[in-house]
Amino acid sequence: MLSEPRSGRLAAWGNALLAGLVSPDDAVLAIVGEDAVHRVEGLPGESAPVGLTLALGRLRTLGVSGLRVALPTSGHPLGLSGPPAFNARALEAEEAVICYGAALGLVPEVYEAGPAGDVHVEVVWHCLPVREAPPADVPSLGEAERELAEALRDATAVLSRLDVAGSGPVAEAALDAYRARAERGREVLAPGYPPRAVRVLELAQRVGLLVSLAEESGHGGAVSASEMAVRAEALRPVERTARRAQVAAYNSVVEEREKGVR
Repeated sequence: MLSEPRSGRLAAWGNALLAGLVSPDDAVLAIVGEDAVHRVEGLPGESAPVGLTLALGRLRTLGVSGLRVALPTSGHPLGLSGPPAFNARALEAEEAVICYGAALGLVPEVYEAGPAGDVHVEVVWHCLPVREAPPADVPSLGEAERELAEALRDATAVLSRLDVAGSGPVAEAALDAYRARAERGREVLAPGYPPRAVRVLELAQRVGLLVSLAEESGHGGAVSASEMAVRAEALRPVERTARRAQVAAYNSVVEEREKGVR
């Protein structure tokens, strides 16, 4: 939850490129991030994997005018619309990008390559057919913001009572890293996203930080099985809420366009 999903970078910067707000070079640089290279396999009209620049241009010619994110987990097909073959692949990756304007979706497959000590990451996006239907369980930005505030308040109360909220050197290091990231670049989303989407994504990341710290803190002060069960029950809906909010933020440009706002 702390790290930005690759599907989020592809959708956000792909949307900015499709809207003419960034150059192809800037979009690809932002999407690839710290990875070595990204390619797209299975793109209609291409017999072999192609680079992101060509792939994004080809998607535009195929009618794609926007990109959505899906962040599914077992029992929660968040952002997906089918068919089952695509859903299964997206569920395995726990993320996907759904095209708006063409019945296509993209699922990342991540590889590590290179000799020991010089390993780099390569990503292949598999382009597959999807069903054109509303995405599953994606809230509006307003709903996501309200849900996050409630989830953060409730989880903080439970975790504090059980003495498992972030504490100690590991938690402090994670908090420092989060603060440094927040200060480093306020461009949480690509150009073209509404301020509320940025706010929701930042809050979702903070909630995700709390969940991660609680999960990594061992048993903390939860000295009984019942208390540990309470903690698990508190974290499960919080993590789900944060994922839903992430998807709402990344998808907000397309959702606004669908409603005729933009």
